[in-house]
Amino acid sequence: MSTFTQREKSHQINIILNDQQIRNNQSVQQATYINNKEIFQVIDNHFNKFIGLQHLKKYIKEIYAMRLINERRQQIGLNCAKQALHMMFKGNPGTGKTTFARTLAQLYYELNILSKGHIIEVDRADLVGEYIGQTAQKTRRMIKRAIGGILFIDEAYSLARGGEKDFGREAIDSLVKQMEDYQNDLVIIMAGYPAEMNYFLRLNPGLESRFPFIVDFPDYCVDELIKIAKQMAQERDYLISKQTLRLLTQHFNYLLSDEGYNFSNARYIRNIVERAIRKQAMRLINTEPILTEDLMLLTNDDFYFIEKV
Repeated sequence: MSTFTQREKSHQINIILNDQQIRNNQSVQQATYINNKEIFQVIDNHFNKFIGLQHLKKYIKEIYAMRLINERRQQIGLNCAKQALHMMFKGNPGTGKTTFARTLAQLYYELNILSKGHIIEVDRADLVGEYIGQTAQKTRRMIKRAIGGILFIDEAYSLARGGEKDFGREAIDSLVKQMEDYQNDLVIIMAGYPAEMNYFLRLNPGLESRFPFIVDFPDYCVDELIKIAKQMAQERDYLISKQTLRLLTQHFNYLLSDEGYNFSNARYIRNIVERAIRKQAMRLINTEPILTEDLMLLTNDDFYFIEKV
């Protein structure tokens, strides 16, 4: 039987000690990272531009915290609970569903939750075929394209609108199967209007258990609409005068008081801000000289059209 020389024994001991030190250092570094109050800063940076939606931002922080803790548990040999990240977004037009999903895809990539961080946006026509066998093929193709990122299904309730014999049901069944197969590197988000999505869930009670995050995107209040208007103007290097902000406040109050008006939230704000910018350009085109303040400031004269809405 061969025996170790003293030098070989010392070498083996040093290897063991070095390995243990490396593990200890890694544990200390990981623990420090988890306890660092700034670990959520990257999430805040991505979602600061969103007005409201505090509940959804909280969900994202919980998901990230659980991932970090699972990594720590794995290091010391503990079981790690798997978490599905599929979501349902329920909200009216212009409440930020699609924009939030796009930002989430990029964030999940930066947090190493998804391997690619892209988003594939689809609707019923992209998933449902016209003859037997085509639907499953189309759905698999979209799933394959989305692996490593997010598959965002807009107006998802339309998959169930055709009744029992409609191929939309086949698309739902295919999605459910494949969201389990690729849950480690795929997030599926189904989105749509609140009433229609609630009806969709009643028709497909098994879906709710597949989507642990069912998130409401509420309509914006007047104060939030004003913040969105100011933010959209600032992103384009414009400012809205104080007098015009008062005009907009009155206008939004009027619109929200009309229950029959089909208000599209931030989408409506974007449209009127962009229209006001065009009106300002026409107002200034024959002005000489044009000062920097003139080029930046949007006034009542530029929003005159909103009184006719």
